[in-house]
Amino acid sequence: MCEMENRTKRIMGYLFAVSLIIVVISGFFIHKHVIFPWDEIPIFNAVYGFISCVLIILISKEIGHKWLMKPEDYYDD
Repeated sequence: MCEMENRTKRIMGYLFAVSLIIVVISGFFIHKHVIFPWDEIPIFNAVYGFISCVLIILISKEIGHKWLMKPEDYYDD
């Protein structure tokens, strides 16, 4: 890899991390219209979304390994 590509990736990583921090901090200061009790919890939506994504990935991998993958000799007679 070129040194310029590494530098660009590092800068993009820092920008991504800074933007995530800004979004999380802003969750404490933005006024929300509360409908459900859990809406009062600061950054609940971010935590809920992260946990949901992790669960989707883990469940998909489990389904793929248990249901979709076949043994190597599946098509042999």
